[in-house]
Amino acid sequence: MNPVASLHELASPAEVVSAPSAAQAAPWMADLGDGRYRNPVLWADYSDPDVVRVGDEYFMTASSFNCTPGLPILRSRDLVNWRLVNHAVQNLPHPRFDLVQPGCGVWAPAIRHHQGKFWIFFAMPDEGIYVVTATDPCGRWSEPRLVQAGRGLIDPCPLWDDDGQAYLVSAFAFSRSGVRHRLQVARMAPDASCLLDEGRIVYEDPEKHPTIEGPKFFKFDDWYYILAPAGGVDTGWQTALRSRSVFGPYEDRVVLAQGETAINGPHQGGLVDATDGSWWFLHFQDAGVYGRVVHLQPVEWRDGWPLMGRLRDPARPGEPVADFASSLLAPNRAPEVPQTTDDFDSPALGLQWQWNANHCDDWCSLAERPGWLRLHAEPAPQGILSSAPRLLLQKFPAPAFAATTLVDLPQESGDLRAGLIVAGRTSAGILVSRSEGVPLIEQFVQDETAPPPPRSHGAAVAGLDQPTWLRVEVALDGLCQFSYSFDGREFIELGRPFPATAGHWIGARVGLAALGPAGFADFDFLRIE
Repeated sequence: MNPVASLHELASPAEVVSAPSAAQAAPWMADLGDGRYRNPVLWADYSDPDVVRVGDEYFMTASSFNCTPGLPILRSRDLVNWRLVNHAVQNLPHPRFDLVQPGCGVWAPAIRHHQGKFWIFFAMPDEGIYVVTATDPCGRWSEPRLVQAGRGLIDPCPLWDDDGQAYLVSAFAFSRSGVRHRLQVARMAPDASCLLDEGRIVYEDPEKHPTIEGPKFFKFDDWYYILAPAGGVDTGWQTALRSRSVFGPYEDRVVLAQGETAINGPHQGGLVDATDGSWWFLHFQDAGVYGRVVHLQPVEWRDGWPLMGRLRDPARPGEPVADFASSLLAPNRAPEVPQTTDDFDSPALGLQWQWNANHCDDWCSLAERPGWLRLHAEPAPQGILSSAPRLLLQKFPAPAFAATTLVDLPQESGDLRAGLIVAGRTSAGILVSRSEGVPLIEQFVQDETAPPPPRSHGAAVAGLDQPTWLRVEVALDGLCQFSYSFDGREFIELGRPFPATAGHWIGARVGLAALGPAGFADFDFLRIE
């Protein structure tokens, strides 16, 4: 490689990285193409998933915490192949989310379809329980409306009964309430405008289920069911409760547990009936740095209980399946995955992108330089990268992948640094800058868990006065190696490998940043392979 080659001798981004189809480029495919699928069906952090079927389509949402837009909406025809189609919340309904609030925000939503509308109930554990609605899940959703104010109320799920009465089940956040083993049902106005009473505790058994949360409420064959994960995220199990009365008493049965598998804590998710009469359960597994990835389990009804996964012994809980045959998988249907790559050729950002806090439309532009993303700079508060609201990030999409971008800084960029980052409780990145007019490429690592001020270390090399390709290769267990290139073909490693870490309740994320008191940086694409 000639490091002083002129720009006209360099390959264009289109020549260097083609734009393959989603199926070709996807680093993780769950659809095996032969009528079977493998788990997880989504190797990405869609925490606390819930799902509803309307006609022959399935819609899923998940927790989004402090990230905006929030409440992702994914659509599928078979529960295996998913595509992002919308977000139900653009910004969070409280001004404190203008600053980064790790671990707060949108927790454990429930999605339902009732009287021609989609409803999503979600909790913000410091504010209360909210609801949003839409007639078209791909269209505009209503602004969040507060159903019940209260600190520590979490995991709401509605039930509209056959007689027109409505109810809401919820749990309690131990970090806010000191309670973690009770489920509560309250009467609710049928239009979800408010709760009609303070609710009743319908289940608690701290010896059997020391933690129980994430309830999902439904009625089937004249039984009231509450599906509730118990035992905690890391090693817990899925419990089914049932009663002939909405307020109980409820009997319980563990219907899914890790057993002899490697799938820890298989719980917290949504039960759904399919178009062919089969039943399925979508749930998460805590996969460490990758966040909470989504698995799909077959469900078999026996003696009035929804038994999940592989049933080695009918008297014991089911165990998660690693792969399974599904009649819902059409042989001629092209596989789909949530979006990752963005060439910034569209008038709007791809749905995979989220900001780190409540956002403004003028933080970036796709029109000021057509075909490029112009990201306007913001300094990191107190120098802490993960505290910057204006980070543009997306989920890790697979156990191993590479992310590549091309960044261009204006000649007069001042103190601006911009490039490719990996964010979690510790963060790292590879940034380009100009120090007194001299181009610089810097790899840095910042441990934000240490006492302030944050400590950063890394490596730096001289750059060139031209757009620079930046890449991070993520290996198994989230080990990241950063590199750079001046021609888009030969990449040179910079700095030591960085072990990515999860954030607060969310997995590590990869994306773009422009850091500085003013100015902007242009990005030609971000491609995931």
